[in-house]
Amino acid sequence: MNKPEAVLSCTNLNRVFTTGPQKLHVLHDINLSVGHGETVAITGSSGSGKSTLLHCLGGLDRIDSGKLHLVGRDYLSLSLSARAQLRNQQLGFVYQFHHLLPEFTALENVAMPLLIRGDSVKNATEQAQHLLQRTGLGKRIDHKPSELSGGERQRAAIARALVTKPSCLLADEPTGNLDSHTAEQIHDLLLEMNQETGCAMIMVTHEQRLAGKMQKTCHLQDGKIQD
Repeated sequence: MNKPEAVLSCTNLNRVFTTGPQKLHVLHDINLSVGHGETVAITGSSGSGKSTLLHCLGGLDRIDSGKLHLVGRDYLSLSLSARAQLRNQQLGFVYQFHHLLPEFTALENVAMPLLIRGDSVKNATEQAQHLLQRTGLGKRIDHKPSELSGGERQRAAIARALVTKPSCLLADEPTGNLDSHTAEQIHDLLLEMNQETGCAMIMVTHEQRLAGKMQKTCHLQDGKIQD
């Protein structure tokens, strides 16, 4: 069977934080590739560089050396505006905290990325309704985040991340703020959406049991991927 074409990959990626005269090498020569529809878990102890790696892969943090390719394009060779456009078109983000806008309803929050992109209100609303229905929030679309449970807020955040039909979803401890039962439901939902949409997924998690459900696991230790 042929290996899936990489939707997101990095080669010899390094990240160094400098504080005065001191340099902290957080990521060492990271090589990682995820194909269309693939799921990858990034595991490791606290401080191992998991979130930093995810932020570098998503273009949210600087890369000091190495290469990063997104849907076949050399990300680091692009202008800042071209990087932002490619990132917004091809990547979706889900965090431990939902980051929903408190003054807007679930429907408005999920539709927001499409409206920002310039889609019509009609199309944005229809797409948002569809995903909220699919993520189990069909009867909660008019509720604001403060009126939703923790699990419901995270479902809305997943719908928002997927509404633009990204090629890859980056999830940073998406169940870390939830009880174990709700966490498993959210994780299963992410895997279901991966199967339905074909969207690749890279997820940082400290839960080995959840990581075991992913197709591939990369364990970080002292900023290096352990074989």
